[in-house]
Amino acid sequence: MRGLRQHRHFWPITVAITTLALTMATFPLYASWAQQFHGQTTQDLKNAISRAPLTDQTEDPTTAKQALLHTGAVADQRAEADPDLVPTQSAELRPHANVPEDKYAMAGGCYALQSTTNNKWVVRSGTGYAATAAAASGAEPFHFQATDLGSYLLWDNDKEFIDSRPITVVSGEKPSKSTDFTVEMSGSTATFTAPSLNRGISVNAASKLASAKTGTPFKLQLATGCGEWPEVDVNVTGAPFGGGTSHQEVRGYLDGHTHGMAFEFLGGNVHCGRPWHPYGVEAALKDCPDHEVANGNGAVLENFTRNGSPVGSHDPVGWPTFKDWPAPDSLTHEGTYWKWLERSWRGGQRILVNLLVENNKLCQIYPAGKNSCDDTKSLKLQADDMHKLERYIDAQYGGPGRGWYRIVTDPFEARTVINQGKMAVVMGIETSVVFGCSVKNNRPKCTAGQIDARLDDAHAMGVRQMELVNKFDNALAGVAGDSGAIAPLVNSANFLETGRFWDMQKCPDPQVPGVEDHTQLTSVPAGVPAQDELFGAIVKLHLGGTLPIYPQPPTCNTKGLSTLGDHTIQRMAEKHMIFDPDHMSVKARKASLDETEQLGYPGVMSSHSWSTPDAYPRIYKAGGVITPYAGDSAGFVEKWQQHLAWADPRYYFGFGYGADINGLGAQGNPRGANAPNKVTYPFDGLGGVTIDKQVSGERTYDINVDGVSHYGLYPDWIEDLRKQGGADIAEDMSRGAEAYLQVWERAEGITNDACRDPDVAKLDTVVLGLANGSTVEEVLRTAGQPHSRLGDKFTYCTKTAGGTEKNVTVTFTDAKVSSTS
Repeated sequence: MRGLRQHRHFWPITVAITTLALTMATFPLYASWAQQFHGQTTQDLKNAISRAPLTDQTEDPTTAKQALLHTGAVADQRAEADPDLVPTQSAELRPHANVPEDKYAMAGGCYALQSTTNNKWVVRSGTGYAATAAAASGAEPFHFQATDLGSYLLWDNDKEFIDSRPITVVSGEKPSKSTDFTVEMSGSTATFTAPSLNRGISVNAASKLASAKTGTPFKLQLATGCGEWPEVDVNVTGAPFGGGTSHQEVRGYLDGHTHGMAFEFLGGNVHCGRPWHPYGVEAALKDCPDHEVANGNGAVLENFTRNGSPVGSHDPVGWPTFKDWPAPDSLTHEGTYWKWLERSWRGGQRILVNLLVENNKLCQIYPAGKNSCDDTKSLKLQADDMHKLERYIDAQYGGPGRGWYRIVTDPFEARTVINQGKMAVVMGIETSVVFGCSVKNNRPKCTAGQIDARLDDAHAMGVRQMELVNKFDNALAGVAGDSGAIAPLVNSANFLETGRFWDMQKCPDPQVPGVEDHTQLTSVPAGVPAQDELFGAIVKLHLGGTLPIYPQPPTCNTKGLSTLGDHTIQRMAEKHMIFDPDHMSVKARKASLDETEQLGYPGVMSSHSWSTPDAYPRIYKAGGVITPYAGDSAGFVEKWQQHLAWADPRYYFGFGYGADINGLGAQGNPRGANAPNKVTYPFDGLGGVTIDKQVSGERTYDINVDGVSHYGLYPDWIEDLRKQGGADIAEDMSRGAEAYLQVWERAEGITNDACRDPDVAKLDTVVLGLANGSTVEEVLRTAGQPHSRLGDKFTYCTKTAGGTEKNVTVTFTDAKVSSTS
């Protein structure tokens, strides 16, 4: 039995049905039960090899001999030559010229304004501004804070904003639509327009700044004396590393599972804060309105996920004090603010898989939503948000393409981005009713044709990684279910969505220890009502039925992979998308891996430990990659040690993590200020950077005592892994990005490295016959993956017509083949 606290991935169902139960006299009994189970096995699931349920059908098939072979093969890979890493300029903000070169160049700069109407300089004048100063030295300096590409807040030394009203221009205390100006440059002059009013800044006859239908031009002159815009610090010094060439082997950390846009899901009012806001950190990192009531006592979901009861309190103030949030167990607050993401990137992360997430039924139940609960619409909204964040970061760095957050759609683009020293961001999906494919009383609500069309739309949107199920059965597959006290709640929601409860039965023979699906509690503590009394009453009142009583575990969901699910996997393979079998029932996962194996498709991964021990060796054998749920650092070291025994020697090995942050998943707890081998600050990060304690406003974070309170502490968490697991785990983590890219390349149809996998060796004449001028992608598609990609050279293991092994080197100049030998 798993503890209540662990099953947080979609905890709003707890609040939803708990809210229903509030009208019943039985609710205090439920709260008592929840508190008894809460936190009972927190470490068990967060740090378990598998977060999915285990039965006799999920036993690890690896023998001791195989484990030794696999672990040794990984050690041999670590001993091979590493690629050269070079410092890049990717972290440099655009320098500010005396006169901005274009409408993006003034971002973060300090400038004075000179009106071309009267050639006077703008100064602060009472509650507004006037163009009357006789000299530039007397002008008001304005900090130009980018809100988007080419749009700015103009912030003065009184910490107020130029604010355009219908007729007048005043000084505004708060940023708003009327303080947000788009800029257009013409030569050396700029015009400022507030799109919300369709009015521009001009100078009237009294030399006052005024609002007019057409703004008048101003000259900008670099100035000094601007105040410092409030922002989260990064506390990483040194240039981020890139590659010596665009096509060499990469280094960098891999997060295969995070929800950066979760502020939009479940109607948009469940998650507090967001990863960015046009008006800055003060607007982005605010608590929810219901949290602000009576010091967090209105925060039912936050309280329940944190302490097992809807009653509780926390300091609702975010920026700048952050007294109670973010924190490892604060699950409704933003964890991926863009400066925290930046710290992780500067600390060595090079791939981020951002999963668009939704659960339409929970969204419908949860009150006061502002966004559509339709999965497809919600995911589209979140995808648009990803592009907005990319634009926002570009804006801070001075123009299109200048930022470090780069959304990529193929492994070749991703490799180039990483070797530029930036972070490749992959778009994925994790939702309960993917493509609207619900099921009602065993009848699917979608067709194969609809799946094809919606998969085309998702692919066009940029999605390249996907799960088929999350918390509920759907028309594609059955789910693993949940255990512990949350199980009846999620099962009830499954009933609301599908018209049926999970069909959990005794697992079929032969039974393998540890392979099973989650099921709800079959026994409860003494003095607590049995599930059929308490939850049955709730369900009977609101659903018109009672929860089923299941056999003693191990139990398995009888619902497996449907023909529609099989069809979806085939179509994903055709589109070279990464398939993730996490959250599937044992039966469905086994069938899905049977399908990918039959297809010979290597584009498979488990992203956050919701697969089972029988599946992990199969994923590695297929040529896939695994990123276990991050959890606590000590628990993750144990996972890494186990995965070494599963690694297939035929493939490049690198290790990543699935943070699952913002997905209502708990983050790593601290080991304590007095833990042995604790992290000491500052420490050296990947690529030669120096990492110090992170500062957010008035709060300083230390991984030893704060754990992974927010995403910016993942470099510190990896240092904590190194402190416990040694240099080997640090090396394997740094190889995670390359491992993901190679899986993605193989999903694109590129054959494996023949030095490790001789069965796929090409004839030497194929590689030697590559035409000069061929691109890197053309080489890969013709010759397959090389054994090494160091600098401008690829090295291959080939065979002659007579079957003799032969090494061939391909040399590139400017990413084009210049010679083969």
